Amino acid sequence: MPPHLVILGQGYSASAVASLARARDWQVTGTQRTPATGSGLRPFDSVETELREATHVLVSVPPGETGDPALLRYETILTVAPRLTWIGYYSTTGVYGDRQGRAVDETTPVAPAQTRSQARVKAEQDWQALARSRNIACDIMRLGGIYGPGRSAFDTLRSGKARLIDAPDHLFSRIHRDDIAGATLTAIDTAGTCRILNFVDDTPSPQSAVLEEAARISGMPLPPRLSLEDAWEGLSPMARSFWSERRVVESRLTRQCLGRNWLYPSYREGLTAIFENETV
Repeated sequence: MPPHLVILGQGYSASAVASLARARDWQVTGTQRTPATGSGLRPFDSVETELREATHVLVSVPPGETGDPALLRYETILTVAPRLTWIGYYSTTGVYGDRQGRAVDETTPVAPAQTRSQARVKAEQDWQALARSRNIACDIMRLGGIYGPGRSAFDTLRSGKARLIDAPDHLFSRIHRDDIAGATLTAIDTAGTCRILNFVDDTPSPQSAVLEEAARISGMPLPPRLSLEDAWEGLSPMARSFWSERRVVESRLTRQCLGRNWLYPSYREGLTAIFENETV
């Protein structure tokens, strides 16, 4: 029987994982809360049979107020699923908390200050505990800011809602969707223990630099430059939470562990590839 990957919460990034797995002739079952008609996805709460047959499970749903919904719904089944060899969990670099711009890596203890990041840490620990209880592999994949086709600085500029915030000391860590997908499959290929992996590219950068590069490549105009103080009142609560923390996330140990370099080591290569594909 071919490997069977079940994706609990198949959104933007996990859909790219599904495509790569199917290219290997794997069986893939993807879920969403309310899948669109014709999407080929299953409702999140209706894959008991598939999970009993799964060899690999990728969890890509955020924790709720009562805990991780995938664990709450399916822990009993996953505890006994006979073919299961790997659990992957998409977490966030937000678990490192605010470091006042200092660097963190895969060995840095977590220090979440925000409620949603604290919930992520709890979910990480619970998935690791389940995997260890079964003596199977578990990869906690902490993702930086995700961008890619249809979700990039080009789309932000086109929307007319872009804010060019001048905060050169505030560096964000990013990762291209296709690097998430490729590294996830490589994690499966190299799995053996419970690991912490940072999925971030090699070039943490100010938000303004990414918008400026997108404008340079595309010829689209830039919005007026604002200080963070001037922009603050117009930011959403979620955006404010991102801007309230500063850290530089490193992934050297992840690349060594996986034996894989990023396809897009910076936003420059990533944006160029997106734009070239858009204009084909």
